[in-house]
Amino acid sequence: MYKVFVNDKPLFLTNQVQKETDFKLFLLESVDIKKLIVKIFQNKIQKAFLYHPDEKLIMKTLRAKLPVEKAGGGLVYNAKGEVLFIFRNGKWDLPKGGTEKNETIEETAMREVEEETGVNGLSIKEKLQKTYHIFKRNGRYKLKITQWFEMQTNFEGITEGQAEEGIERVEWIHPKDIPTLLENSYENIKLLFDEKVV
Repeated sequence: MYKVFVNDKPLFLTNQVQKETDFKLFLLESVDIKKLIVKIFQNKIQKAFLYHPDEKLIMKTLRAKLPVEKAGGGLVYNAKGEVLFIFRNGKWDLPKGGTEKNETIEETAMREVEEETGVNGLSIKEKLQKTYHIFKRNGRYKLKITQWFEMQTNFEGITEGQAEEGIERVEWIHPKDIPTLLENSYENIKLLFDEKVV
């Protein structure tokens, strides 16, 4: 099962029919995805399940319905074990961004962390999960697929938020403070910490 967030509300892509009643169920093959997204943005639907019988084809079917933007991002630890966060649009987030031509997803993730925060000397420790969310740009809905990486750095310099990306603050956060900070973050960012022991 995949979780795709639309305005922080979950769309569950599944090959199993649930027996609950507090959500809408749609057939992924035939759903008008744009109408569904609009209803979620308008708060007419709080959560929905998109059903497809073949688990292997679920994401492929969704990707055929929406343009895809690939992105890479970093869950970055410093030598003290603190995690790098950025603050923009009134929420705490992790640095990430879209791929450029001829760039591997690893290169994208490291470049974006450096551009958005000023932190360098990065090394990738492990590949984490992908997160999915739908956003609107230039009047079109797109599916953003972000591949996350756990990174390490010995950087001790001054962090600097990328102003043109609307980043107001860049901060190293102690693990014990992360749960409080996540209360004002995005659902797909919270997913990364569900997997990690903070």
